[in-house]
Amino acid sequence: MSDVLLQGTTEGERLKLAAAGAWVAENARNLEAQVNAATKNGGAAKQVVIDMGRVDRLDTFGAWLLERLTRSFAARGCETAVTGLKEDYRALVDEVHGVPPEGPARRRGNSLIGFLNAIGVSMVAVGASIGAFVNMIGAVMLAFARVITHPRRFRFTSMVHQLDNVGWRAVPIILLITFLIGAIIAQQGIFHFRKFGADIYVVDMVGILVLREIGVLIVTIMVAGRSGSAYTAELGSMKMREEIDALRTMGFDPVEVLILPRIVALIIGVPILTFLGSMAALYGGGLVAWLYGGISPDIFLQRLKEAIDLKTFEVGMIKAPFMALVIGIVACVEGMAVKGSAESLGLQTTASVVESIFLVIVLDGFFAIFFASIGM
Repeated sequence: MSDVLLQGTTEGERLKLAAAGAWVAENARNLEAQVNAATKNGGAAKQVVIDMGRVDRLDTFGAWLLERLTRSFAARGCETAVTGLKEDYRALVDEVHGVPPEGPARRRGNSLIGFLNAIGVSMVAVGASIGAFVNMIGAVMLAFARVITHPRRFRFTSMVHQLDNVGWRAVPIILLITFLIGAIIAQQGIFHFRKFGADIYVVDMVGILVLREIGVLIVTIMVAGRSGSAYTAELGSMKMREEIDALRTMGFDPVEVLILPRIVALIIGVPILTFLGSMAALYGGGLVAWLYGGISPDIFLQRLKEAIDLKTFEVGMIKAPFMALVIGIVACVEGMAVKGSAESLGLQTTASVVESIFLVIVLDGFFAIFFASIGM
């Protein structure tokens, strides 16, 4: 196609480029040749105006050529302006304009320096995450203090709705998973203890492991993957649709309206789920001990009473609200960090689940050391 798609006229130090026709991939060869010619011929211009008013069609290829043209003149120090662009193409051109230009190719440097640089970048990112985490804790504490002094400000209906999502609707999957975990622990314990004629000690193992560690850990990991990711996705979607900015404009605190009810729901719901999950795991372990190990329910319950006490139960229940708080804070921090793209939403949701599970396991380790030091 030999149509003139870009024509330039010079008025002193001002170059005016008039675009026309279809700036699409079908005209790639003709378009590139005319854009290159316009770039070369406008070497003495100090001001460049690109008129896109007569462009009939524009696709991504044409938008890239327009961006390349403007960047070429801008790199020479020319004042560059694009006029007459139809509103239908504005979003496409803005999206292309937002892509950063490619820098010069990097020379391969010292591998040790590159490794240390990567560590430094990672530490900066970790520091930023810790700062955002601490900042969110402070904001939640301030919102909680305001609610305590003015109870009517608390979004009780929102909290009940979130508690229904976090607690009641999670009960079936929590019961199923913990039941299976308890059954697997009992089966493996019986299989190995039987070699030493110590089948009965599987009751001690199941009771202590489930009530102190496994019950709360499995439940909080499930909650992090189920509810934590949902919190991040909900807040991230609201951030993308500028609903959070609208709340601020109307004079509402997003932490008080959106985040506090969710965290309170988690703090209430996770201990309840931990209790139900622990009971389901004990039931699964007892069932397997009866059917697979030949330990009757009466003997299982009697041995369980001897193996555990109230402190064993308290250890697991004390951990639950703290782990729930960590999951809620991380989920809300990552949700509020979402940018304006679906890719950002996906990345932050993934980060929310990974960070929550990591911090829950680390917190469980700290609790194990703490309880051991005080004799629990």
